[in-house]
Amino acid sequence: MRSPRTTARRRAPHRGRLAALTALPLLALTLSACGYGSEADSGDSGKAKIAAGAKKIDGLDTVKIGYFPNLTHGTALVGDQEGLFQKELGATKATYSQFNAGPSEIEALNSKSIDIGWIGPSPAINGYTKSQGKNLRVIGGSASGGVKLVVNPDKIKSLDDVKGKKIATPQLGNTQDVAFLNWIKGKGWDVDAESGKGDVSVVRTDNKITPDAYKSGSIDGAWVPEPTASKLVAEGGKVLLDEADLWPDKKFVITNIIVSQEFLKKHPKVVEAVLRGSVKTNQWIKANPAKAKAAANAKLKQLNGKPLPPEVIDPAWKSIEFTDDPLAATLGTEADHAVKAGLLKKPDLNGIYDLAPLNKVLKAAGRPAVDDAGLGVK
Repeated sequence: MRSPRTTARRRAPHRGRLAALTALPLLALTLSACGYGSEADSGDSGKAKIAAGAKKIDGLDTVKIGYFPNLTHGTALVGDQEGLFQKELGATKATYSQFNAGPSEIEALNSKSIDIGWIGPSPAINGYTKSQGKNLRVIGGSASGGVKLVVNPDKIKSLDDVKGKKIATPQLGNTQDVAFLNWIKGKGWDVDAESGKGDVSVVRTDNKITPDAYKSGSIDGAWVPEPTASKLVAEGGKVLLDEADLWPDKKFVITNIIVSQEFLKKHPKVVEAVLRGSVKTNQWIKANPAKAKAAANAKLKQLNGKPLPPEVIDPAWKSIEFTDDPLAATLGTEADHAVKAGLLKKPDLNGIYDLAPLNKVLKAAGRPAVDDAGLGVK
């Protein structure tokens, strides 16, 4: 597999399935047949200029940051667009790469194409377990919520009507796929996790083409993150279930911040600077929701060629909670869901978190520490 580069737009021709894990076979590392890749972003939006007289942190020229062009990665979108990460990094230049799937971002982290990334919980778990706990750490939270089951109201009028229908998820073993398989199991229905066949047909479909699949009638609904969920609603779909309603306090991790362990060890001050940028970005988002939404949409326009229309971004943005707390207990629960679905052998997640840098940043800001649910480095 070829590693994403930060210097040119490209789409990697991934097809089929990644090799199974040696110690922990994990179907969740499969890529969909649509292919995934990354594209370059210089980080030089108008507000990301390096201030005169600024100094490099840890003597480092550049820190390479990865994220998805999704609203659930809104902290990264806004922090990039508004130059909030660069402001904290001084003369250490932030460069950015975008990804459409967790496995390709994990690959980039392993190959040192990126140093720090915003990513969903399932690929973080996969990357950690595949490397036997040696390649990454989760160092902070970013977002909760923003995932919905949207259906064709002419075909599905109740949750029980989902049985026998074709429902899309973004990717075999991704965070939403695991959640949907767990929900199906809770209904007492049988589905083969790998093939998606059974009492419900689980159709793994790239989020970019899910709205077209819905319009064509090839799927009856989808369990998807924002903004795909709101795109389906704009096409006449109905929100049948908000995943937040399935979780205590309606909170569950949808986006984390990860770093390579080597980078964390060599450049702790740079990591702290990025985390400061993340904390300050989340503060700015909460204080300026309309401006933050516009900033995220401006970045999406730059990356995708067009912004999201109001009927999509307005409801989508409201359904996401941006948070510094990684909601560590919910990560463990999501891992348990993957085990129950047959996608994962019981993983050892001890040491997946290192929240010391984040808690240092939070303490300096007069904020309470966040908890690692007993899964932190010892």
